[in-house]
Amino acid sequence: MKIDCVELLRLDMPLVTPFRTSFGTQTRRDVLLVRVVADGAEGWGECVALADPLYSSEYTEAAHRALVDQLLPRLLALPDVTAASVAPALAAVHGHRMSKAALETAVLDAQLRSAGMPLAEYLGAVQPSVSSGVSVGIHDSIPELLDAVDGYLDAGYARIKLKIEPGWDIEPVAAVRDRFGDQTLLQVDANAAYSRNDLRTLRVLDRFDLLLIEQPLPEEDIAGHAHLAAAGLQTPICLDESITSAAVAHQAITTGACRIVNIKPGRVGGYLEARRIHDVCAAAGVPVWAGGMLETGIGRAANLALAALPNFTLPSDIAGSDRYFRQDLTDPFTVVDGRIDVPAGRGIGVTPIPEVLAELTVRRETVRRAEARAAPVPST
Repeated sequence: MKIDCVELLRLDMPLVTPFRTSFGTQTRRDVLLVRVVADGAEGWGECVALADPLYSSEYTEAAHRALVDQLLPRLLALPDVTAASVAPALAAVHGHRMSKAALETAVLDAQLRSAGMPLAEYLGAVQPSVSSGVSVGIHDSIPELLDAVDGYLDAGYARIKLKIEPGWDIEPVAAVRDRFGDQTLLQVDANAAYSRNDLRTLRVLDRFDLLLIEQPLPEEDIAGHAHLAAAGLQTPICLDESITSAAVAHQAITTGACRIVNIKPGRVGGYLEARRIHDVCAAAGVPVWAGGMLETGIGRAANLALAALPNFTLPSDIAGSDRYFRQDLTDPFTVVDGRIDVPAGRGIGVTPIPEVLAELTVRRETVRRAEARAAPVPST
């Protein structure tokens, strides 16, 4: 394809309720969308960076500038583009995986719409629907937490994930397990809030028959996670923030740092690398599941296509639209009997609702091929 132009859209989307984790509280999303127009086809991608660099070093405004100043000049310099050519074209730019993922996804969406192929089919999906789990943030009190979990179970979610941090771990997990019983699928997510010195606390979590404990230690400390496993932590360790590529996933698995992997396409640079991570884990017998970053329907649709691949054997953090937004950017996704249908349309299978997009958009910037400045030459 020949890219005619790329449009960056910034949206301000309030959340239904505040979402608190060990690294902060979100009340709204500063959404960055990428729209690619190529050979008459349109493609959409969503950048999952948050407003502040707390979950990762990337954040929305920096992602916007990286796209305009660094990534788009390189991509628009190519005479022809396919989704597979995006990562090599951008490889000289270190990091910025969330920006790269959004751009690659938009190109892939346009490419597949032109070909009449759904993203799920392209990636190799085998399921028409995905088991849906829900992520429950840190609450002000145990009773509030129990009410929230009760509501999500009534809504049909197949699995509950509790955000934890030092001081909010053993008691809330015990309360949820006691209230809702052993039949409830339960896991916890620390978002790297603990250290190797917290082994005693983490071992207590073994009492609660958890599916996994997600990312207890800082993302750089892969060796530390292997140490926790070797030191007797029985609950399976799942890595999230640490997994940035298929190569890193292979390293984490072979060193014993994890027995389960969370795959977030934005965190690893896009859906093509996410599929490679899926394949590495499948070859090693390590199950995977899809994480979430409070995506709108644009990102949610693409995540569903990925989560329908065969080695996604655990419920994914792909909740219904009403979990986060009163009005989603696309037609809403709903949970039925614990599952969400995978879009069957061309590309990612959804597009923004025009009037909703217009109402929520606070900023637009269009970069055309003829206007893109030359990519900078690296210094030596």
